[in-house]
Amino acid sequence: MAVTVERRARILLVRMERAAKRNAIDAGMTAALDAALNELDDDPELWAGVLAGSPEAFSAGTDLVAGAGGPTARGGNYGVVRRDRSTPLVAAVEGIAYGGGFELVLACDLVVAARTARFALPETARGLVANCGALFRAPRALPRNIANEMLLTGEPLDAERAWSLGLVNALVEPGEAEAAALALAERVCANAPIAQRATLGAVSEVVADEESRGWSATERAQIMVNMSQDADEGVAAFREKRSPRWNGR
Repeated sequence: MAVTVERRARILLVRMERAAKRNAIDAGMTAALDAALNELDDDPELWAGVLAGSPEAFSAGTDLVAGAGGPTARGGNYGVVRRDRSTPLVAAVEGIAYGGGFELVLACDLVVAARTARFALPETARGLVANCGALFRAPRALPRNIANEMLLTGEPLDAERAWSLGLVNALVEPGEAEAAALALAERVCANAPIAQRATLGAVSEVVADEESRGWSATERAQIMVNMSQDADEGVAAFREKRSPRWNGR
């Protein structure tokens, strides 16, 4: 199975399990993530969720060969990043969270990371644009110049620096991210669930206009990039395991 789901009392643990592909997201994983988060959103007995990957990778983002499938009705891309959630969600990051994998992290409310975690937005290195929220969520979660560096260079941000910059709530030893994320979710569950949902809803409402503008700007950027020859070249170079030959057209 691409995604497994476990109930831990009032916590739903959602684990991406496509380790051979570094949890790159295909259509099957998108559908499974959407179903899992629908369960988290709809069951009043669930008060928090944890989104985890495998020990080697949280997620490498979109499967550039198979594709991630279409957006879902409730969750948008990956079944996650455009979801109107009211239940707190904690990301548990081991290894890489690259591209769409980092955008999954940015869609969560709290982040726990192992010291070996790495965050990156390598889309421009593929001739593409980050289209799952990073263009506006990364500058909100990080200092703008650091977000710009990630978006424009594609180079990774290590967990220690991510923690020092405030992106990561808790920094733990390798192999401990999932357990620490569950512990953080338990702390969330110690408080009143109606108050928690109301609080999260208010925070979401405050940034709703910014998110709407961000999605519109992202769509315009994606249209421009998708019309370019460089976009085709970047994906072809990735598939052929070679350096891209950009022509700026």
